[in-house]
Amino acid sequence: MKHFKNLLLLVVTLFFAISLISCGKTEDPVESGSENNNSNGSNEKPNETNEHRILVAYFSATNTTKHIAELINEEVDGVLFEIIPAVSYTSADLNYNNSNSRTSLENKDDSIRPEIKGTVENMEQYDVVYIGYPIWFGKAPKPVYTFFEAYDFSGKTIIPFCTSGSSSIGSSATYLEKLTKSATWLNGTRFSSTANQSTVASWIEGLKY
Repeated sequence: MKHFKNLLLLVVTLFFAISLISCGKTEDPVESGSENNNSNGSNEKPNETNEHRILVAYFSATNTTKHIAELINEEVDGVLFEIIPAVSYTSADLNYNNSNSRTSLENKDDSIRPEIKGTVENMEQYDVVYIGYPIWFGKAPKPVYTFFEAYDFSGKTIIPFCTSGSSSIGSSATYLEKLTKSATWLNGTRFSSTANQSTVASWIEGLKY
């Protein structure tokens, strides 16, 4: 009988020990599939599907447009991409008063498409593309034309901006728009070399996009 009582006491003790261990466990919210606390059970990050993926592409021969592109990217939190010609433009190339300079000759021949370096990875992921360039002879430089002919911009929203001492953006964007199909173009603007973050922020806010 004494042996039986000892055995019964051991069983009861083990039962309570197991019960205490089970009660002490806590549920890991990550393993339970509720890491985002979304009511629909989706594993997507909050607001991810509501955010535009933005590319800020630009061509800049003297770094003026580069500066503006960087300011824009600070506002929109996008991805910067510089359109770099395979053959850089020299000071002589940029002599607009010389009818035989590289820029002058490129302006006269609408078929010229200078080779550019690098490519945009996964262009299809971007919903919005800001495109910046200096104004040359009232138009965008030819490397920008090369850029537009290299990708499919269908379904994307394109927002042009330019830099110039005095010339407006004019019809420069219209020429580029002809190179795209099924893309939505918003009105662009010109920035001077003295434009700052406040100037850029005001423009972007005015787009109401």
